[in-house]
Amino acid sequence: MIDVSNIQNIVNDYAANNGLFPVSVKVSKDNCIEVLVDSPSGVDLYQCAALSREIESRLDRDVEDFELTVSSAGLDLPFQVLPQYLKYTGKTVEVLFKTGKKITATLTAADAGSVTLEYTEMRRQPGDKRKKPVTVTETYTLKDIKTTKPVINF
Repeated sequence: MIDVSNIQNIVNDYAANNGLFPVSVKVSKDNCIEVLVDSPSGVDLYQCAALSREIESRLDRDVEDFELTVSSAGLDLPFQVLPQYLKYTGKTVEVLFKTGKKITATLTAADAGSVTLEYTEMRRQPGDKRKKPVTVTETYTLKDIKTTKPVINF
């Protein structure tokens, strides 16, 4: 079986020198290698192909056969690493909390342990008869968040 740490080292080296960041590296029992990468400006087909060639050049199919898939982290996949949060700072995201609560908000800041979100919520202010929209800015720990995905607006 192909060692996942070897593939991670190859991906990390290539990514660091080519403006990418690794999102995930998986190797199945059947030697199916799946690599997801991203960058602050997005990833194109040529970057994926170049990374695929780099990985293939450093592995020997005569020793162990493998299947290799290299792609960008899709817009439908939840964020997995901090650089993805940083990439989407200032943009709209959908956050699902472990409690089941789901909000659509603007990601205003992110660090290794938390994210700051800004969203509008209907709240009744003291003395008001009706609820009014209020802009809320709150910081949440990543431990409380189940998934975060970008929102695509057309």
